[in-house]
Amino acid sequence: MISHIEKNRFSSRLTFLISAIGVAVGTGNIWRFPRIMALNSGENGAGTFLIPWIIFLFIWSIPLIISEYIIGRKFRNGTIKSYYNLVGKNLGWMGGFIGFVTFMISCYYSVVIGWCLYYFVYFVFNTLPNQTSESWLIWNNFQSSFFPLICNAVVIILGGLIISKGVLSIQKVNKIIIPILFFILLICFIRSLTLPNSMTGIKFFFSIDFEELLKPKLWLDALTQNAWDTGAGWGLFLTYAIYIKYKFGIVKNAFITAIGNNLISLIAGIMIFSTVFSILIINGQTQDFIIDTLRDDGPASTGLTFIWIPQLFNEISLGRYLSVIFFLGLLIAGISSFISMIELSCKNLIDLGVNRKKSIIFICSGIFLLSVPSAYSSSFFSNQDFVWGIGLIISGIIIAFGVIKFSPDKLMLEQIENNKFDWNLNLKWKFIIKYIVPILGIMLVCWWLFLSLSIYEKEHWYNPFYSYSFMTCIMQWLIVILILKLCNKNFRRKFQI
Repeated sequence: MISHIEKNRFSSRLTFLISAIGVAVGTGNIWRFPRIMALNSGENGAGTFLIPWIIFLFIWSIPLIISEYIIGRKFRNGTIKSYYNLVGKNLGWMGGFIGFVTFMISCYYSVVIGWCLYYFVYFVFNTLPNQTSESWLIWNNFQSSFFPLICNAVVIILGGLIISKGVLSIQKVNKIIIPILFFILLICFIRSLTLPNSMTGIKFFFSIDFEELLKPKLWLDALTQNAWDTGAGWGLFLTYAIYIKYKFGIVKNAFITAIGNNLISLIAGIMIFSTVFSILIINGQTQDFIIDTLRDDGPASTGLTFIWIPQLFNEISLGRYLSVIFFLGLLIAGISSFISMIELSCKNLIDLGVNRKKSIIFICSGIFLLSVPSAYSSSFFSNQDFVWGIGLIISGIIIAFGVIKFSPDKLMLEQIENNKFDWNLNLKWKFIIKYIVPILGIMLVCWWLFLSLSIYEKEHWYNPFYSYSFMTCIMQWLIVILILKLCNKNFRRKFQI
């Protein structure tokens, strides 16, 4: 008898690669990356950020993606059941933590996609704002209405419908939306390069100020952003790897998907920097003002994308049409990532004996309920982005721990070395995953602890209700771990371990 997994595998390596790229190509590449680069820029340029960002691609993201592919293809289970097989019955809850981090990110990520949906539809029927005050009026009117909740619900329902038939429907949708996304990005990218003074923005984008490398925060932000860009440590690639054939090649796929996603971020960054510099220079603004604009968080870090970009497009010929295309691209990028998050959570429930239909209803309902606070409160949104963004680093450490606990040699021999269709990384991957990833992850978490106690909410580090306090992270992480520990015995019974 053919198993459910065998019947629902990716039909070809190409469809898998398209879907895998869709996992991580999201609003984080287009919405988050340019802002984080600007926040870490020096007086002479923003290119310094690219140095640790590229380093972490090879010593953090790619090794973790390889690890996720190995675990997913070997055990053919979600994050929870895989970890019971990987690290033993007493520590299996760690896989639940990985899954929960991604689930919690999906609960505010759907809100961002809802914003993209609203702005896409809005500019189809309305003109672009002429002034910053008009941009703020559009945003404030949107936020004070029921539309954030409605758009959020539409996105969640759409995501649930897309994954209703599992991989078969996911690959069909991604075959359509990912090429459309690339085409949209290409249009926006080419148009941005043709703007007057665009080269000034590109020069600033790539200019390096080596003194900035001495700032530990730059390295923390670079790793977090690379995890956002590539999807490393989320458990998403682990989930998709369940449905790949042996001949697809783990190492090849890891390099292609990770580097491909980072290239998308670079294209988005160049596009945004060249556009902002071009328009604001024309309007007589100074470089300091331009950089402050790029850094502008706005409510829930929306300043650049939802406040400034519509206003800037108004200064460009056919800018309204370009803005519609831009927000459509953001919408598509967000959905391609969102469906993989839902699939991860659903797969964990399926492993526990819940059928797919009920799993989708349960997970989508949970996402909607937990997304409501983020939809209506920018401070709550920022808190969740802070807590679970740092949580991604912990997830990366857990993945590395799982590989070490099971034995890198066994996994490497079975999944990499004996695969004639794949590249042979052998000792390089083993060394990085055993030593560099855990040490790097622990160092950065410790640095975050220091920043939390000395800079972020310094006066209120003990108060869990402050957005960026030390205790808000600790409390939320401990609650999740406690719940998972309490469920540990039930998980073991369900898995018959």
